[in-house]
Amino acid sequence: MVKFLLWCILLVLCWPLALLALVLYPIVWLVLLPFRIVGIAVGGVLALLWAVVTLPARLARSIGG
Repeated sequence: MVKFLLWCILLVLCWPLALLALVLYPIVWLVLLPFRIVGIAVGGVLALLWAVVTLPARLARSIGG
C-alpha cells in the first residue's frame, strides 16, 4: 500500500519517471529473484548448522533435567 501511495505521489510530481518506474519494477524484481533464492538457501544452511552445533547441549539439557 505504501509503495502504491509513493508511486501516486511520483505520478503527480513527475509522470514520466513514474511510468518508467512502473515498467522497470518487474524487470528489477526478476533480476533480483536469484539473489533472494540464494539468500533463502544460505539461511537454511546456517539454521541447519546451528541446529547441529547446539544439538549436544540440547540433548544434555533434556537428559539431565
